[in-house]
Amino acid sequence: MAERVYVNEVGLRDGLQIHPHFIATDDKLALLDALIAAGVTSFEATSFVSPKAVPQMADSADLFKRLPVRPGVEYHALIPNEKGYERAIAAGARSVALVLAATETLNKRNINMSLGEAVEVCKAVLRRARAEGVATRAYIAAACACPYEGKVAPAAVFALTDEMFAAGAADIGIADTIGAGNPAQVAYLFGTVAKKHGAARVSAHFHDTRAMGLTNAWAALQEGIRRFDSSIGGLGGCPFAPGASGNLATEDLVFMLQESGFETGIDIAGLRQAVTVAERITSQHLGGRVAAYFASQDKRRAAAAE
Repeated sequence: MAERVYVNEVGLRDGLQIHPHFIATDDKLALLDALIAAGVTSFEATSFVSPKAVPQMADSADLFKRLPVRPGVEYHALIPNEKGYERAIAAGARSVALVLAATETLNKRNINMSLGEAVEVCKAVLRRARAEGVATRAYIAAACACPYEGKVAPAAVFALTDEMFAAGAADIGIADTIGAGNPAQVAYLFGTVAKKHGAARVSAHFHDTRAMGLTNAWAALQEGIRRFDSSIGGLGGCPFAPGASGNLATEDLVFMLQESGFETGIDIAGLRQAVTVAERITSQHLGGRVAAYFASQDKRRAAAAE
């Protein structure tokens, strides 16, 4: 039996948060339906941040309340602080994710807190969530490099990971927020954390800014990581991190995993249909690096059928 790798779709949140125009809630739900039809079962559905800071997430409460209940499908909400946690819980969230940038400057730019202040806020929310039976993940953002401070020392990532686990995070997401990591760096980061805390408690989040998203995913995979974030069509980027272009495309990740003998439970043809929905609602031309290959195969089959 093929080994399972779990894919968490972040297109609805990370993928849409920097889009220049508000995407209607109904359109977000249409994209969600297409992804569920493709076999995706885990979603970072939205974030409960200030709508002034991230206008695309202004409908977070309404969206979360309208998420379809489907067997085996899980929804997670990103939160910046305790107020965001309370809003998420009021909307029905039972799984939340916090983001802690690995550097002082990015925390200041992102949430207007020092790194020390951000650590304490995350700890408080994690302790509260654990007491209230809410599932938690803590992301260490800009784990490879910061857009303001440059390359991040691995020791800083390891220290923050230790603190978040100690505070009660069920798992940690190590995020290459601006897509500046390389396979050697990724292998060291994930290998060290996995060895100390267990690979099953670690997930990976990559951007494809420098065309290394898949390569870095493979490096993490070799260190035992079996949980990955990705975004349909390569949508995404961080509004507070200059240079953070699109996320690793879900169709690229799933195609690589399946070609390599892993099981994801996700249908590639279904993902291609979801890409067309994403293109319609965003008015963008989308698709991962494998899109050109798919298109060539479509042409070959069409020619053969004539």
